[in-house]
Parts: sequence; structure tokens; C-alpha cells
Amino acid sequence: MRTKKNHPVSLTENLKKKLLYWSDQFEEVVWLDSNNNSQNHSNYKAVLAVEAFTTIKTDYDQAFDRLEEYQSLTNDWLFGYLTYDLKNDVEPLTSNNFDSLCFPDLFFFQPKKIFLFTEAGVEIQYLNHVAEEIETDWNDILNQGLSTSKSKIKSTKKILSRTSKALYFKKLNKILEYIYRGDIYEANFCQEFYSENSKIDPLKAYIHLNKISEPPFATFLKSGNLYALSASPERYICKNKNTVISQPIKGTAKRHSDTIEDEKLKIKLERDQKERSENIMITDLVRNDLSKFADKGSVKVTELCQVYSFKQVHQMISTVTCQMDKSLTAVNVLKETFPMGSMTGAPKISAMKIIEDLEDSKRGLYSGAVGYFTPEGDMDFNVIIRSILYNSLRNYISFSVGSAITAKSIPENEYQECLIKAKAMREALEN
Repeated sequence: MRTKKNHPVSLTENLKKKLLYWSDQFEEVVWLDSNNNSQNHSNYKAVLAVEAFTTIKTDYDQAFDRLEEYQSLTNDWLFGYLTYDLKNDVEPLTSNNFDSLCFPDLFFFQPKKIFLFTEAGVEIQYLNHVAEEIETDWNDILNQGLSTSKSKIKSTKKILSRTSKALYFKKLNKILEYIYRGDIYEANFCQEFYSENSKIDPLKAYIHLNKISEPPFATFLKSGNLYALSASPERYICKNKNTVISQPIKGTAKRHSDTIEDEKLKIKLERDQKERSENIMITDLVRNDLSKFADKGSVKVTELCQVYSFKQVHQMISTVTCQMDKSLTAVNVLKETFPMGSMTGAPKISAMKIIEDLEDSKRGLYSGAVGYFTPEGDMDFNVIIRSILYNSLRNYISFSVGSAITAKSIPENEYQECLIKAKAMREALEN
């Protein structure tokens, strides 16, 4: 049973910091923040979940079946992540690339303490706790200092690229060969930037990254010594009763400090046939994924190639929805659609095989998802992009970026797009 209390409070930036620093005492933390971006399909402005009552942590083998069992047994809120390498559970694929982060393939926990923020205030839900403890914790949060995080050492060494520019061009041209001969239409090709023997204060790095970007699907995740600091602009998928929504992003343009020039860049992106082609191909892939379980005739593209502006970049986003049978579960939906098409390519399986062969690092949590399940069986998950991943035990920091390669791709342009996407993470680490 969960004890619930409500407080009419405004979610200010100061309160967000207090919540985050208070949460640092726990081994398991998930913070999800919309940054006041307008989201038609979101129920909350922000959510904080801390302190595991139960957990599931596993590799990819039968991971979705184990998650299904765990969810049905708990019948409660669950927060956690799915790594990209769960692809090996749904298809006959492998992940053999270099990995220095060592995130388990799947991790979820049933939190003892949840804070759900809406326009009206916050609903606090505690598992097997008395109401007095809620009030004590809430007062502790309101009185929380902002300089008490555990990790105060910041020693980031030089940020290196796992793939040299020359090798990136060589690999990208190999992808183009696959495209020209008809093996695939599109592939999301990624590269890793990393720093070894480096230490950061994860909370301060996240707060800085979020301030730079203010995205609609920001995430701070902590699981022991593993951290994800995400400025993600992309929703992977959500389920609200019988409605499923996916919002793939394909198409990126930089921002400009001059408003007139910035508007020109936005219009240029809206009219860019190469970028629109990328987006439409992946939107079609998402339509096909949803059609595997959707009620007949219910799959709809409600928004196609709409350009949204964020602090760092303009992005082209489409929205695909469907209705699903009541007998299916949220985990069924994840299994049928994972990994998200925006991070693979088309056709999906062929693209994933080529990606595995040509990329130099195991993706792990990058291009996976963080989110939650509700007790009613609904869910909401983002895509882990524009994110810093950190293993504090190994003192290893990583962030990866990628772009969609199509027949119209120009290698230098794709490389520059990666650098644009990397800018915010690099700044958050270097400063």
C-alpha cells in the first residue's frame, strides 16, 4: 500500500536542485523533468523516484520476459532503463564491441518514495510508510542545502574520440555502399567520445547540462556507481490506457544567436528534402512497428516533420499513434518496438547488423531508454541521447552522438552534425 500526501507547490529551479541533492543519499534515483516544455502526451511536469524496495537487474537473455514477470508481480510503480543491447533479446543479434561503462542490460526498481509534480503541486507516494515520514522528508527537502553532494572532486581529463575523423569517413562511406546496393535505406551511425581516469560531480554536471539544453525529457539516473545525465529531446514511446504514442526525431539544425538568422535556419530545416526524407523513413518504420499490435486501421501519423526549437538545436519530430488491444501489456509494446527506429535505421534488422559491425563502441544505455511503468500498466520512456554516462568506480565518462545516413548524406556534413550534438555534453564536462 502507498500512503499519499499532496502539497500545493510551484516547481521552481531552486526546488528542483533541493530535490536532487536530497536524493543523493540513495543508491537508486530516477529524476525525469519536462523543463516546462509543452508535451501533449505527458501527465507530469517532473517525477522523482528514490530508494529501491525491490529491483530487477539482468542481461539481455529473456530480459523482456523477466521484466513482464517482475511488473505483474509488483503491480506497482517501476522506474529504470532499457539498454540498446536488449536488441539481442528480440532478434538474433550480438553486442561484441568495446565497453568500459558496464551498465547491466536492463535495470528497474520499485521505489519506496515517489514525487509526482503537476501544475497543481506535488503528490508524494510512499510505500509501506506512515504519513509522518512523508512530512519529515518534505521538510528536509525544503531545508536542503545545495552544496552537499557526495562527490566533490572534478577531474575531467582530455575528452577523446573513439573514432578518428578519417576512420569515421571510411566507415560512413562503407554504409553508403550498403545503401547504394540496396541492403538498407538508412542507418543511424554513432561514435563515442570518452574520458578515462576522470571524476565528476554527477549532480552538478547534470544541472549544468540541463541548464544548457532545457529539453523535454531530461533525466538524472543513479544506480549505485552508474549514472546517466541526459538532456534528451526525444520520447521513445508512451502508453496511456489503450493509446500508444511514439515521437521519433530525425533532422537537426544548429541554433543562431541572431533571431532572424535563427529563423532562417529553422525554415531551411523545414524545407530540407534530405532531412525530411530521413524523418519520413523512420516514421514509416515506427508505423510498421506499431502495426504489429495495433487495432486494425488505428495507426495514424498525427504530426509529420514538425520542427521544434530547443536551446541548442532545431529538431524535426513526427508523432505516430495507435490503439491497442486491452489484453496486451506495456512490456508487449516495448518488446515489439525495441529498439526505437530513430536509433537504428531501415530495414531495422539489417541496419542493426551493419551498425554493430562498423561502430567502435558498445552502445549500452546510449540509444536505450529511461522511464517508468505505472500501477495501472501505463508507461512513458525517453530516448537516451544527448547524454553523459558515467561509471564512478571505473572513473570513466562517455557520451555518444550519431546521425542518420541516407543516400543523400555528405560525410563532412554528417560529421559536423555529430559535433553540433556533442557541444552541450562537452561544455557540461569541460566547465
